[in-house]
This record gives sequence, C-alpha cells and structure tokens, in this order.
Amino acid sequence: MKTRLSLALLSLSLGGCAALLPAEASYIAPKPLYRDPVYDGAADVSIIYDRAAKDWKMFYTNRRATLKTPDGDVSWVHGTPIGVATSKDGENWAYQGTADIPLSCTGETLWAPEVYADKGTYHMWLTVVPGVFKDWKAGRFIVHLTSPDLKNWTCGERLDLGTDRAIDASVLQKDGLYRLWYKDERRGSRLFVLESRDLTSWVRQPDPVIDVNAEGPKVFQFGGHYWLIADVWKGLIVLRSEDLKIWTPQPNRLLEQPGTQATDNDKGQHPDVVVNNGRALIYYFVHQYKAQEAASDPKYGQRTVIQVAELKIGPDGWLTVDRNAPVDARLTPPK
Repeated sequence: MKTRLSLALLSLSLGGCAALLPAEASYIAPKPLYRDPVYDGAADVSIIYDRAAKDWKMFYTNRRATLKTPDGDVSWVHGTPIGVATSKDGENWAYQGTADIPLSCTGETLWAPEVYADKGTYHMWLTVVPGVFKDWKAGRFIVHLTSPDLKNWTCGERLDLGTDRAIDASVLQKDGLYRLWYKDERRGSRLFVLESRDLTSWVRQPDPVIDVNAEGPKVFQFGGHYWLIADVWKGLIVLRSEDLKIWTPQPNRLLEQPGTQATDNDKGQHPDVVVNNGRALIYYFVHQYKAQEAASDPKYGQRTVIQVAELKIGPDGWLTVDRNAPVDARLTPPK
C-alpha cells in the first residue's frame, strides 16, 4: 500500500502533465516483499494457493533473528516455528501467526517447509531438528504431514533417507511419478532425489544430482524445460533438464551480485519459484548485514527479509533475473 501511495504522490508532483502514472506502476512489488513482524527472520519460503480461502499462503522458517547470542552460538536459528503470511494478490502480505504443526512427529526446531497440493490434499515436507542447539552438529530429518485446509496438519511418515542429516525438500510430479529432492549433509552436502508413486513410499536414487555442495533446491517447469535452482552460499546455481534425470548446469549463478536497494544488497538465498500466468517469480531471502542498523548492532545482520524478482529465459536459453528491476508480483488463482 505504501508503494502505491508513494507512486501516486510522485505522479502528482510531476506538475499536472498527468494526474497519475500508468496503472501498471501501482503494482510494483515493495522492497522487501515481506518481513516477519515478530523475529524479523523470515527465510526458506514455500508459497501455495489456498482454494478454500481464495488467497495465497506463504509458509516460512521463522528464525529468531532478534535474539542476541554470543558469537558462534547459533541457537537463534533453532527453536523456530513455521511462520505463515497471507495475500489476496501476491503483492501485499500480512502475518498470520505460526503453523499448527504437531509436536508428536516433529520437534522444537522446524526448517524449510515444502508445501504441495495433490488431488485435494495439501502436503508438507518439513525439516526437523529435535531440540535447540548452539552449534550445527545436531541431527536433522524430514517428516511428511498432510492437511485438508492448510490449517490442521496430521503427522505422516518420517522419510527413510539413509542419513541422520537431511534437510530441504522440493517435490514435483511428472507422468505419475513423484520426485523429492533434498540435501544430504553426510554425503558432502550433495543433492539427492527420491522417487514415489504415492507420496508415501520412496526409493532413494544412489547418485547425487550434481557433484556440488548445495542446499534449498527448488525444482519447477517453465518455458518448456525443467529447472533446479539451489543455494550454494554465493548465489544460486541453475540446472536444466528435459526429463528430470539428466541435468545440465548453467554457466553463471543467479542473485550472486548484491542488488542496489537497501534491503536487497546481499546475495539471494534459498529460493522458491511460483510459475503463474506464464511468468516465473522467484522468492528469496536476503541477510541484512549491510543495513545501516548493522553499523551499530553487530547482530543486525541475522535479520532476513523476503524479496521477489522475475525469472526470464535469455537468448542463450538460460535463466536470467534482474533483481533491481521493478516487478509486478501479482498472482492469479491457478486453474
């Protein structure tokens, strides 16, 4: 709303040549798109359309970014619920509290929700750390939950991944076969894939997708290809495939270079992608290490915000993104 008002005032200040800027200008997404009002640590989003409520839901890792711990103590990234925000149009997001996740099959620390709709049921694959820890050494696992309404969640199976340190699920279906990509920290932080016919019984494929350490994979179809985008802590790698089996890496990374706007001036991390009306919108989080407030508050950089940009396919057939360009982030209900 602030973005629309400021644009209207700007147009009036131009001296009467035009009463308003073009209508499209009022739909430029704000920077940032979303900040968590409780902990200011929104990250790892998964966005889905709620058919009953007729709105969009954003589920996210709700990091306790305002908690000031001693250097090296990462307990602020633990004890994290799953935050929920909602939007009617994809542009204006409002905090809705935290997801009602059963403790019986999860734990105190919840990361990286992957929310997926299939045949009238909503599914969530959730990374769980069973406790609050000051370091990164604790075990992690992925659990499956289901819901009829995106509000009430029922425990499903804990995935048998052959590892005690698995995180960050991404799910896609092709020709009746579901695939789930995830990071195995015990095997060089490589990305692996499971296959299933029913979303409950999974078979792990033996080889990593690519011989690169990465996390936060997101797999989607766009422009006649399948794509996998993942966080390598210095931007996002891109892989392209025709069959979800053989992947070709893109020569360059996305969102590696900082943006020019105040809250978008660091690398982009852990993406989600929504393909809507023929457009692909990428949602990513950005640490606030370079914010003005960080000069006087060494812990301010823990804070993270959600940004959005539009992915496009360049002349060479690879994905491009201009994080500094104004973007119309409106979403319409899927058919």
